Amino acid sequence: MKFLESFNHPKNIRFESFKTAMKLADERNLKTIVETGVARGKIKFFFIKKFNWKDGMSTLLFSEYARYKNGHLHTCDIEKKNVSNAKFFCKKNKEFCSFYIDDSLKFLAEFNQKIDFLYLDSLDGQFQGASKHQLEEFKLAEEKLNPNCLVLLDDKGEKTNLSIDYMINNGLKIINETDQQVLLSY
Repeated sequence: MKFLESFNHPKNIRFESFKTAMKLADERNLKTIVETGVARGKIKFFFIKKFNWKDGMSTLLFSEYARYKNGHLHTCDIEKKNVSNAKFFCKKNKEFCSFYIDDSLKFLAEFNQKIDFLYLDSLDGQFQGASKHQLEEFKLAEEKLNPNCLVLLDDKGEKTNLSIDYMINNGLKIINETDQQVLLSY
């Protein structure tokens, strides 16, 4: 997975966590990735789209993985401009990606495929209700998860507390944890 090294940027504080998750996903031959909350990048001078390494550039990373595995990334965000930016960053992998402009809860309720890798990163942690929202996302996806799935939670802290407690009480185990993310599996 040579593509991983292109994400090893000094500002990418999530790199080691993503690297661990992607290596496990590869070992398990996981191909269907679902992400809530796209990597938005950042805009310079009103129109120049640039990587935002502090956020990890998850959508681009997952699109590269989907291409590598001949899999598929399904990614959702409620903001049209965020999806537009994510599409721009992933244009060379567009055949391996589906983008959805929708509320993540509605998207997950209507998603009708099995999920190999679930990444929950919608509704930034500083917003009231982010923890409850993430828990609801997981509950909507739970019955769609494959038995060897991986679940990666971003913005560890108050946003993830309800989800982690629920997941552990329902058979998942933490297999990797950093200051920013928590990776779980059955």
